[in-house]
Amino acid sequence: MLIKKAEDILSSEITPKSLYLNRRKFLAGAALAGAAAATGAGLRELIAPSTTVFAGNKINGIQKSPLSTTEAVTPYKDVTNYNNYYEFSTEKDEPAKLAQKFRTRPWKVKIDGLVEKKQELDVDAIIKMAPPEERIYRHRCVEGWSIVVPWIGFSLSELIKRVNPTSKATFVEFTTIFDPGQMPGQMRNVLEWPYVEGLRMDEAMHPLALLCFGMYGEDLPNQDGAPLRIVVPWKYGFKSAKAIVKIHFTDKQPLNTWNISAPREYGFYSNVNPNVDHPRWSQAKERRLGEFLKRPTLMFNGYDQVASLYSGMDLKKNF
Repeated sequence: MLIKKAEDILSSEITPKSLYLNRRKFLAGAALAGAAAATGAGLRELIAPSTTVFAGNKINGIQKSPLSTTEAVTPYKDVTNYNNYYEFSTEKDEPAKLAQKFRTRPWKVKIDGLVEKKQELDVDAIIKMAPPEERIYRHRCVEGWSIVVPWIGFSLSELIKRVNPTSKATFVEFTTIFDPGQMPGQMRNVLEWPYVEGLRMDEAMHPLALLCFGMYGEDLPNQDGAPLRIVVPWKYGFKSAKAIVKIHFTDKQPLNTWNISAPREYGFYSNVNPNVDHPRWSQAKERRLGEFLKRPTLMFNGYDQVASLYSGMDLKKNF
């Protein structure tokens, strides 16, 4: 039996604590799967609804999006209890608890920079700009795990078109709220605060880029980026900025937080690319949250629709 020393184990190989503690539930689930196959019933019909549904504020009038994947959705309890959200904690099982009393109203979003209609909008006014869509997206974390989530929102391009960026605007920068009183993680210098992310304008205008305010048919939970975040499914998860308070249009490539913190490890583009390893682990495979076996990582996380955005670019150099 091979026993690895702690220093030899990659973080991408570590089974999440919540999954380890639920290993008996996993085995029971495997038995249920066998029963489902034998009876012709779907596995999800045999699992309690509480594992996939959240009893919160319902979002009405949701349209189903043709952009959705057909893959099985990751259970709600896993998505909301295993979070990378350093504003609250560097431990993945702590944001759900620490974010419970996070105040998401009142909430304003400032829009400025190279745009004709500079303004400050109430988050609820933004949410009402377009009909909500449910999009079931794969979401890949740089650490080697992934999820499939039914996000709710609308194309980020809907907001961008309404504020009329000038012809000089080639990038969009997103800034997260800075509030150490509510976000205890911001009292530590683990990253440079506030958190900043950015996209090239054509990336932000792509139909797959989502302005998100809900998931699983409900309002977005605090630990998953409430009240407003972006979801960019072909990039690693840290590119999808949460709790946004400012959207800035610029002609310069934004200095995003993780690139400032560790430029050798995190580039500006951060497209999911199995051929570009993180300096400390391989990106060739991933583990779906709630599963124990790994699967191959897909280029652009499987979203080939965006490949034309990077035609002619060296995606190893521009990682």
